[in-house]
Amino acid sequence: MAGVSSKSLAAALESLEPKLATASIALAQDLFAILELLDSNAGLRRALTDPTRESAAKAALATTLIAGKVSPDAQSVFLELVASRWSSARDLGDALEVLAATSAIAVAEGQGGGSANLDKLEEELFTFIRVVGSSHELQRAFDDAQAAGSAKGALALKVVPEAGDVSALLIRQAVTSPRGLKPTALVQRFVELVAKRQQRWIAYVSVTRDLTAVQLNRLQAGLNNLYGRELKINVNIDPTLVGGIKVVVGDEVVDATAATRLADLRRRLAV
Repeated sequence: MAGVSSKSLAAALESLEPKLATASIALAQDLFAILELLDSNAGLRRALTDPTRESAAKAALATTLIAGKVSPDAQSVFLELVASRWSSARDLGDALEVLAATSAIAVAEGQGGGSANLDKLEEELFTFIRVVGSSHELQRAFDDAQAAGSAKGALALKVVPEAGDVSALLIRQAVTSPRGLKPTALVQRFVELVAKRQQRWIAYVSVTRDLTAVQLNRLQAGLNNLYGRELKINVNIDPTLVGGIKVVVGDEVVDATAATRLADLRRRLAV
């Protein structure tokens, strides 16, 4: 996904984030259910992504399809996607899949333990990949187009019997609706989304010189207070910063270096 679709997905993820603090796994289930509807109707996908079609008409069509069938949050997420621009009809479904999986992963994150729960989720998904990847029999079973989705889902959960509710949902989604991929390939994509979520728990700090224990403790307390969670801090010494500090947490950059302040001043003077 690139270009206008990539920007639309980024905006949708940003809009989704505030909902994730209180979301239950039902949000992910609802979004996957909408995805199933889209994947079953190519004409519908084209209608909802047609750039020549009025936004109000697309919103009305989308509302008619899902009103009363999913939660208000799921409906809101979907309507925002429909209102966005997409390079291809396929991209709308791909974006919905990312949002659904991200919602599920955030539920695991919020079940207590934060990054530890994400580590557990990642390991359960990796277990599925390893076991299926080493068994031709399982691969044939999951690739069998004649097998019922319920049977594939039941078999998948036998592969990872200790799977939690989130990993079970993601694995079941991968084997019943792989959307043109091998189930293990789709689970690998989900693993990548877990890894991206884990970055929210790591602060990459760049400074010009080593921090004292007192400075490090103050920095830890300040960042934990700022982000509302216990971060792991990785410190990197970078003399090119010319003083100050740069902090990267997930997609956020907090840059208070002297070089950045000088660059800002130069831009102001150039105006």
